[in-house]
Amino acid sequence: MFLHFRKEFPQLEKYWDKYLPHQRRLDVPAKTVLLKEGQVSQHYISVEQGCVRAYFDKGGDEKTVQFFFENAGFSLFDSFVNEAASQFTIETIEPSVIYLLPRIHVMQMVEDLSQEPGFIQIFLKISADRHKRYNNELVSFIRDTPEQRYLRLLAERPHIIQRVPQHYIASYLGVSAVHLSRIKGKLARGADHF
Repeated sequence: MFLHFRKEFPQLEKYWDKYLPHQRRLDVPAKTVLLKEGQVSQHYISVEQGCVRAYFDKGGDEKTVQFFFENAGFSLFDSFVNEAASQFTIETIEPSVIYLLPRIHVMQMVEDLSQEPGFIQIFLKISADRHKRYNNELVSFIRDTPEQRYLRLLAERPHIIQRVPQHYIASYLGVSAVHLSRIKGKLARGADHF
């Protein structure tokens, strides 16, 4: 666990090691629900292997909002910090190895880390990077066409196209699987003209 933090912030190694005994390793199959919409997020989740998605239900239709892969760590921040009902379900897409660190230990770790010089800057950098990514996705969803969103995904995060089933990608882009097939077909035909 904490691989994403260990790489970026090796100076905080002693803190990561202190909390390793409190995490729980899970080796789970695809389609395992880690958190249901409406529940309170009680764990920080780290992905060692596999792929996880966050989605919400809209009248029986699943709307995917995010994907997480190896070395990613996350929580549903509002639910986790404010102990509020989650707006999303978290589910594995592939067989995955994940680690769960209970909320009580995460809060203690943050308190420990707050004594470390430079931690606030590290925390703000992580928060700002995530906020920027989510803002860019929101703006793209409002401004760009589905074809433009697909091309951006292909250019910036091709691993999603390679690993995630098409119906989840379509949901993430806000289109039907049929519409996504048309976009891919149109782009393939366009490439043939060069």
